[in-house]
Amino acid sequence: MYQHYFGLVDAPFSIAPDPRYLFLSQRHQEALAHLLYGVGGDGGFVLLTGEIGAGKTTVCRCLLQQIPESCDVAYIFNPKLTVEELLSTICVEFGIAYPSGNTSVKVFVDCINAYLLDAHARGRHTVLIIDEAQNLSAEVLEQMRLLTNLETDRRKLLQIILLGQPELALILERPELRQLSQRIVARYHLGPLTKPEVAAYVRHRLEISGAQRQLFPARLMGRLYRLSGGVPRVINVLCDRALLGAYVQGKERIDAATLAQAAREVFHKPKAWRGVLRKLGAGAVLLAGAALALAVYWKEQGEPRPAAEQAKITAPAAPNPAALAPAPKPAAAAPPDTLEWPADLALSDSRALAYAALFRAWGADYKGGDACKQAESLGLRCYGARAGLDELRESNRPAVLLLRDAQGREFHATLTALGDKTASFALGTQTTTVAVGALGAQWSGQYSLLWRMPADAHENIHAGERGPAVAWLARQLALARGGSAEAGENTLFDQALLQQVKQFQLAEGLIPDGVVGPRTLMHLAAVADETAPKLSREPGGK
Repeated sequence: MYQHYFGLVDAPFSIAPDPRYLFLSQRHQEALAHLLYGVGGDGGFVLLTGEIGAGKTTVCRCLLQQIPESCDVAYIFNPKLTVEELLSTICVEFGIAYPSGNTSVKVFVDCINAYLLDAHARGRHTVLIIDEAQNLSAEVLEQMRLLTNLETDRRKLLQIILLGQPELALILERPELRQLSQRIVARYHLGPLTKPEVAAYVRHRLEISGAQRQLFPARLMGRLYRLSGGVPRVINVLCDRALLGAYVQGKERIDAATLAQAAREVFHKPKAWRGVLRKLGAGAVLLAGAALALAVYWKEQGEPRPAAEQAKITAPAAPNPAALAPAPKPAAAAPPDTLEWPADLALSDSRALAYAALFRAWGADYKGGDACKQAESLGLRCYGARAGLDELRESNRPAVLLLRDAQGREFHATLTALGDKTASFALGTQTTTVAVGALGAQWSGQYSLLWRMPADAHENIHAGERGPAVAWLARQLALARGGSAEAGENTLFDQALLQQVKQFQLAEGLIPDGVVGPRTLMHLAAVADETAPKLSREPGGK
């Protein structure tokens, strides 16, 4: 509701794990270092605890992006399972075959042990990550310990990472679990953000969302720190509610009263604010807020009042000789807040002109008509979707956007450059740069772009498949990890390759479903396609 009002591209304090908003505090970096140390060790258990919302999943996401190439990883999100169910889930995640309908713990364990021995013989390292591990029963935890019994003279064959709330550490102190506790090779408790980190966290998220000014004054950071306890998820919820409150009241930025009311709403302590709004009426509040914001704007920007109002205050004065001197050169103008279609061009030509600019970026000429059909003749593919700027940033390709002007008329423009605060467009026959916040009001979210799929690949590469497409997939995944791979033409899309696909998708901000469809293919193709045009970053939009 408030995004357009504050000129934001998307909600800066969403609790969704958007990798663009990732903020690694010193504590998060230390937690990540402990996990990486544990994974690179000789096996056993690694423990990461932290309060709800402290960022354990964020750290785990970073870990998955840095997992060594030789690791096979399985991630279990819901461990509230019986011993048999958990062992079955482990088999499914690693692609371990077991007899259909089996319920025998011994059979499951034998299958897992055989897989671990084979993985070790192939030089692979097997890692099992269990989230929300405080929900594991003592019986299941003991079974996890028994799984780590399989070892060589130099190392254990299974590394288990346990993520959980603080009570997990207390559970592991029970006498019956002391053998497991002794096998924890690295442990870390993720604490809350400090007061300076809270300020940096809020500033970081606002900048990424396209904010053109500081919506949360520095003087409020101490209060936000005390209210949230430094827990990132609580900070997100409080800031989101505060922005909504400021929008309802027509305020230009958050003040102490609005933050206090947001805290009462979040912590279920409603007070008089709702009553005030009912008495004043939403319309009166918005009008008063707009008038106050305008007055503050005049004061802060140092702009003159409108001529009619100025005439009421002062009579015309004789010319001042100093005023006749040449004015100093003005500072560079801020980018405009709207995109306007050029008046000398027909609006009906916007689509053709936009695709002409898109094709030029790829070194080709657009001849009109079906753009996708022409793209295929050039070895390119079309991709269209409805999304947000984060998806465009991830794709990193010029794109045609469907926009609306102030009169509600639709037109097309080609996005050629994208910074954190500004975006450049080929608009008709000219190039225009605007504030990123302007897109929130004008862009429908619909976009189209071109991408190049190598000759060896094809859409929707499936698990179990063999051939050149799978060989290309294996090579691109290896390149994405900074290595190289010699994949034969008969390479099999097996479970190990499926896990690599999931890890790549997670690192790229995609849904880690293992499906090699158009978006995953685009990201894979971009790994080594140096000739493809990219979205340049605006120099002033850092």
